[in-house]
Amino acid sequence: MLGAGAMGCLFSQQLISAGCSVTLLLRNSPDTAAGNIRIDTHNSSRQLPVKLDAATGQEPLDKLLICTKAPDVHSAMRSVLHRITPATPVVLAANGMGFAQAVLELLPSNPVYCCTTTEGAYRLGTRHIRHAGRGITRLGSLRNEQAPGWFADWAAPPLSCVWESDINAAMWHKLAINCAINPLTALHRCHNGELGRDPVLRSQVNTLCDEIAAVSHACGYTETAVTVHSAVAAVIADTAENRSSMLQDVEAGRTTEIDFITGFLVREAERLNVNTPANRALLEEVTQIDH
Repeated sequence: MLGAGAMGCLFSQQLISAGCSVTLLLRNSPDTAAGNIRIDTHNSSRQLPVKLDAATGQEPLDKLLICTKAPDVHSAMRSVLHRITPATPVVLAANGMGFAQAVLELLPSNPVYCCTTTEGAYRLGTRHIRHAGRGITRLGSLRNEQAPGWFADWAAPPLSCVWESDINAAMWHKLAINCAINPLTALHRCHNGELGRDPVLRSQVNTLCDEIAAVSHACGYTETAVTVHSAVAAVIADTAENRSSMLQDVEAGRTTEIDFITGFLVREAERLNVNTPANRALLEEVTQIDH
């Protein structure tokens, strides 16, 4: 496992609870060979032991889950490339789209998968997170392969992952929802629910969704094109008190994933000659915050 942020720690905890052996690969050499992951919920706190190793180690990796931010996927992959054999399965669990192609080029023969989740988690400290809400995790192959044997570990509780025959469609659907919510919350420094309560923001969401539906239709993602308005409204209502990951990045002074969310949507729109002025303006505004 490379990436010990909120989702990396959550996935580690869920896989350990399912009986898997998990090693966290750290950019800096760990002081010890073992550590703990602490997971808080609204009514409990739990610690689980986890193995630690330096990413620069030499032992070949049996499987690799990359759980970094989208802008860091390529550099993370390169940092452990010397530990990857041609048979090593690699799972990419970053937010957004557009980061996988570079990995496929680096690993022309490896089985490569993408994972998308609606689980809610945020970091409280080093390997200490709050699990803010249960969601659905979906996994699928980028090389049109069937579910591998090890997927049984992912399908088991508590992760209870679902296999997706078309993972790109699942990732696009999540990207579409994120495009309508995350940049606005980051720009206005507001919780998700404000997008439904404030009439001006609600109107902006509707305009964004109109454009997202048009791009989705042009890309062939018909289901997302038809449902994006209702799906976005449902997520805003269900996560009203949540702070989007993009808002958290802005507040922490970190680079956001805007280029892999709205940026990817706008580039696809350009390729297909679909006009997206509202999304493009939002992309430019959040990009200015990043810099």
